[in-house]
Amino acid sequence: MNESTSAPPPKDSKPTWVLPYRTQDLGEIYTLGRELGQGQFGITYLCTEISTGHKYACKSIPKRHLLYAEDYEDVLREIQIMHHLSEHPHVVRIRGTYEDSVAVHLVMELCEGGELFDRIVKKGHFSEREAAKLIKTILGVVETCHSLGVIHRDLKPENFLFDSAEEDAALKATDFGLSVFYKPGQTFCDVVGSPYYVAPEVLRKHYGPEVDVWSAGIILYILLSGVPPFWAESEKGIFREILQGKLDFHSEPWPGISESAKDLIRKMLDRNPKKRLTAHEVLCHPWIVDDIAPDKPLDSAVLSRLKKFSAMNKLKKMALRVIAEKLSEEEIGGLKELFKMIDTDNSGTITFDELKDGLKRVGSELMESEIKDLMDAADIDRSGTIDYGEFLAATLHLNKLEREENLLSAFSFFDKDGSGYITIDELQQACKEFGLAEVHLDEMIKEIDQDDDGQIDYGEFAAMMRKGNGGVGRRTMRSKLNLGSALGLVSNRSNELIDCPP
Repeated sequence: MNESTSAPPPKDSKPTWVLPYRTQDLGEIYTLGRELGQGQFGITYLCTEISTGHKYACKSIPKRHLLYAEDYEDVLREIQIMHHLSEHPHVVRIRGTYEDSVAVHLVMELCEGGELFDRIVKKGHFSEREAAKLIKTILGVVETCHSLGVIHRDLKPENFLFDSAEEDAALKATDFGLSVFYKPGQTFCDVVGSPYYVAPEVLRKHYGPEVDVWSAGIILYILLSGVPPFWAESEKGIFREILQGKLDFHSEPWPGISESAKDLIRKMLDRNPKKRLTAHEVLCHPWIVDDIAPDKPLDSAVLSRLKKFSAMNKLKKMALRVIAEKLSEEEIGGLKELFKMIDTDNSGTITFDELKDGLKRVGSELMESEIKDLMDAADIDRSGTIDYGEFLAATLHLNKLEREENLLSAFSFFDKDGSGYITIDELQQACKEFGLAEVHLDEMIKEIDQDDDGQIDYGEFAAMMRKGNGGVGRRTMRSKLNLGSALGLVSNRSNELIDCPP
């Protein structure tokens, strides 16, 4: 429990405190240790309770990343939702929350068993029956969320951790940073989630709790085949496939997968949310209830593909963090002012002509074809206009993350000895610095190493960063300083800035 020691400070347009009460200082109760990982806004550390020596995880969210009043509300909502769900055996339990002038700290149960896919790959064998058990756990969490009025909105394998390295370790859901409370019949229009796992109705900006079942269906498809069902070489292509693509049940290994499993996936990935199974209906499906899922190991090719998918482009993920750390609050804030300046009719959206005229006024030398490409990349809902969230994502992408000086800076971060190449040893060092598991670094090198010399030169690095490849699936769409958004994975939280469309 946190001790309330004084009244909350007065509110203004941009608050300085997240919690409505003051807390004890984190350092009086815990000592922080090594970094365990990084998310969109926060860094997670190992922490030890001073009085007992018990180990926990502490997610620290620097306030310099909270640029708007809505960001403060988001963090408070994440804390409230974690407390709301904390009694569920498959949800990471929150122990306490602390706040100082620099950061908000969430102390949570420590899960040391690793991410879902990494654990499967490490085990070396996997069957339909094991997949059924995992999906039963995941949908159990989803059913509880929905029954308690919560939509997770970012279900993906990285957000499920095993609580220990033991064989019978429990799988636990984590990261409720994009979760929201909802009432029956309420719909949402902000585009959030992770590209591979996002439901079609999210892209259409009109959705409810059914999106979590879609995301779980994508996870099940990947568990059984090693690849996502909707894939493309670009973010835009992935979204197009989600909206229009067909499920592939003909390629290997699908001929060897039970019809019952395929039936369940079809019903979880129905594009019509009204026809899609509910979480409770999934849990009642014969493949899960009747224990008919075969126990024979899946083909080794599935595990090989799963291995590559789980390791996919960790280098890009780290590089994006390096670049994003260089984006100042002033740079982000400047984009907001630029949006207002270009939106000459104050409609809350920008047309192509407004974009062209506005960029010309600020001295941009972009050709009309390039502006058209920018418009197309940002306008995910094909409305013909760009709202603030779409504008922020696209302009960050255009102006920040692909600029040569930023790529050179990121490359230099990894090329510790200045040799002009990034080696496996240097990647291992970077992984330690970022708290990422050192898994399948050889796979990471192979994915990017075009001339097969066992290392990455700058040309290969820049090509990897500029290509909309599969690594996109491991990022999350969210506005402001989110890396996924900055690469054009549109996070439209425009309902916080302008009214959502009806």
